[in-house]
Amino acid sequence: MTTPTPYTSITAAHWQPALGTSGEVVQGLRDIDQAIRIILVTPKGSDSHRPEFGSDLHLYLDWPAHQVTPYLVRETIEAIRRWETRVSVVRVEVQLDAERIILRTVWRVADGIVQMTEVPYARSA
Repeated sequence: MTTPTPYTSITAAHWQPALGTSGEVVQGLRDIDQAIRIILVTPKGSDSHRPEFGSDLHLYLDWPAHQVTPYLVRETIEAIRRWETRVSVVRVEVQLDAERIILRTVWRVADGIVQMTEVPYARSA
């Protein structure tokens, strides 16, 4: 992915402020990647203006490893389908260990190149 763009250089129809920066934006595929990250890390009910926004992934983070994968995949796909309609999900890969879960979501825009967004979650000890 490319680096964020200053506000004065926006050229895309779809953009948003870049997280963790001041005065920069993401646009194009970076905008979509950031939107997916926001969707997946936002627990439903945490945004008082949009209580249905986000995902229920947080409900499954402490489940046993042998049970959790299908739930994480389902929640990821459902949240992205609902909130990021510019893409279709190709697949979701789940990597589990004792301390974290990593979700790798492979997606594509209409007739576009396949992209991947990776979102890590910490697990309780």
